[in-house]
This record gives sequence, structure tokens and C-alpha cells, in this order.
Amino acid sequence: MISRVWHGWTKRENADAYAKLLREEILPGIHRVRGFKGAQLLRREAGDEIEFVTITLFDSPADVKEFAGADCEKAVIIPEARKLLSHFDARSAHYEMVFRLE
Repeated sequence: MISRVWHGWTKRENADAYAKLLREEILPGIHRVRGFKGAQLLRREAGDEIEFVTITLFDSPADVKEFAGADCEKAVIIPEARKLLSHFDARSAHYEMVFRLE
């Protein structure tokens, strides 16, 4: 399994709207991608901003490419999300999951 990790930051006043956009529109749409296995959204205060970490899970690197395109490390950000973000990582990092405890 592959974990795709990405960071984005919002101004405090945009944080709830960004989380809602991810929860209600963006992440539910990804479930259509072959090999998508779920997502986590992490949030924390970071000075005057709110930092978000998005972790999406896919079966394989090929499934990540189906989602993100040939340059699979390039961040995938819809225009509505860009308007709410103050800055973000231009590239995502991918990790092979070694194990998972539940």
C-alpha cells in the first residue's frame, strides 16, 4: 500500500471552509479512483495559520498515477481549494506502508 502525504496551510478564517471542502467534495470524489483505500486529514495550529496534512492511501504506485497523472508527485489541487490555501507543498511524498496497527 502507498501513502501519499501532502501539506497545505490556510489562514485561520479559511480553515473550517477548507476542511469542509475536503470532507464533502474533494475526498469523496477520489473513491472512484481504482486502488483508492481511504484518506486521513490532520490539522494543527501553526503560528498564525492552520496546517493540514492529507494522507491518501492507494494499493499501488500505478493507482497513484491514475489519480495524480504521470508526474505523480505533483500536487493535485482544485481551484476552489487554491482559493482557501495561503501556501502549500508543490509536490507530494509517497511512502510504502510497512505495517499498520489498528
